[in-house]
Amino acid sequence: MRESTLRGGVRLSALGLGTAQFGNLYRETTDAEAAGALEAAWDGGIRYFDTAPHYGLGLSERRLGVLLRGRPRDEFVLSTKVGRLIVPNPGGGSGQDTEGFAVSNDHVRRWDFSADGVRRSIEDSLERLGLGRIDIAYLHDPDDFGEQAISEAIPALIELREQGVIGAVGAGMNQSALPTEFIRRTDVDLIMLAGRFTLLEQGALADLLPLAETRGVGVVIAGVYNSGLLATPHPDAHAKYNYDDAPAELIRKASAIADVCQRHGVDLPTAALAFVGRHPAVASVVVGARTCDQVRSNLERFATPVPDALWKDLEDEGLIPSLTAQPQET
Repeated sequence: MRESTLRGGVRLSALGLGTAQFGNLYRETTDAEAAGALEAAWDGGIRYFDTAPHYGLGLSERRLGVLLRGRPRDEFVLSTKVGRLIVPNPGGGSGQDTEGFAVSNDHVRRWDFSADGVRRSIEDSLERLGLGRIDIAYLHDPDDFGEQAISEAIPALIELREQGVIGAVGAGMNQSALPTEFIRRTDVDLIMLAGRFTLLEQGALADLLPLAETRGVGVVIAGVYNSGLLATPHPDAHAKYNYDDAPAELIRKASAIADVCQRHGVDLPTAALAFVGRHPAVASVVVGARTCDQVRSNLERFATPVPDALWKDLEDEGLIPSLTAQPQET
């Protein structure tokens, strides 16, 4: 599989595996399912694996660490996130987590983008993972902590990068405006952008992507299927978008895109995965999976050729913008 090299030398496979499902996202994932997904990803050439403390209150990190420990350390890239400390829940343990993961509520998340909180988060993640270093550390959803992220969290991560504890500094968000400010004002290496640059919507073309390309900052795209609206060959009335019921106008637009894809012999999810990788700032696309079959399906889509005529027809019908001649921000 092709790779991209970030400034600083971290190399990302063009397709990465997201492991929120390893933390029992929405329902339980068995150890066997997680192991099968990891094995299928490795066999398919995926060498970039993304996790976070948030995913299952640390369960995803623990599972992923166990599964990667037997692999040659220099052959894979691991990213995790900071900003949510996992702390004991006094009186908890008799119920379930309330943030979408099928795990016990014996621990809870506590927002913390202070320098001390960042350092503690990295220490805790290294312990859960059982690994000696983290290749990429992202700020995780610092939407309400922008100034503290710039003044405290990012400098703390840069210090850890200089010490060799982590390899690269980034931020992962579901918006493009604040990550654009991070690129303008700090020395981040990459941005993980979820949902704001997809076959359905391309808001990041107005700010983040041109600036990232100009500054040499890598972009990792997540949420490529917009929470499910682009995940099937033809969207239905119950499709999800941004983790909620999709508005009717977006379902109509996704259906129109699907019709054009069908004319070219390509299904909608395959086109969605291919579209985001066309932008020169995009270093990798991370797709989550729970089982080996899901990983193999993503790998098959990723390897499917998509004709240039499809993109031209979508542009001609006003369903996507041209990715050429985008304005270069400074």
